[in-house]
Amino acid sequence: MALKVDEQIRRAVSVLLTGDEDVARTVVDSDDEIDDMLVSLTERCYDLLARQNPVAVDLRLVVSVIRILGDLERTGDLCLRIVKLCPDQPLLAGNPSTFDLLKDMSREALDLYRLAIKAWASLDLSLALTLDARDSSMDEHNKRLMEAILALEGPMAVPIAVKTLLAGRALERIADHSVMVGERIRYMLTGDIQSLSREVGPNRES
Repeated sequence: MALKVDEQIRRAVSVLLTGDEDVARTVVDSDDEIDDMLVSLTERCYDLLARQNPVAVDLRLVVSVIRILGDLERTGDLCLRIVKLCPDQPLLAGNPSTFDLLKDMSREALDLYRLAIKAWASLDLSLALTLDARDSSMDEHNKRLMEAILALEGPMAVPIAVKTLLAGRALERIADHSVMVGERIRYMLTGDIQSLSREVGPNRES
């Protein structure tokens, strides 16, 4: 499932940068497969909880897997939000001051996701702990994007601002879900529930 979502992010970024309609359709068509994986894997986790009654580390593992599956599925949904902007790609690309920042955010979102999955696959706590610090770069990109949006002028300023904001927000949320994967790894390995506090903070969205 993680690999399938990786493909979705890569394709969504490609659509954002090129406006390729064929790739956009592939992303849309592949989303059902991710949803099916979520249902199947979640059911297996619930079955383990019911049949094996895990405790301590084993219980944290199963619970963390369930929550990470949710992060992966929501990341896939965010890819859909990006590809739905395919018809507006020429509009986005026509304003370099904001489009260049979207390119930077695209690279950062994909890098963060891949680091999160690498940390999860290897259960590397030290790598998982770097994700939150790495996210500060995405926060800076987003800040600069908001400033560039506010500086837009001309008759197309409003549509450019709206579409750019939608794309930027989706990329920022992909990064946030990747950071949450790192926090779930931390909880699973250490039992530190404070590591999940950012999930219940203000303004949390899918």
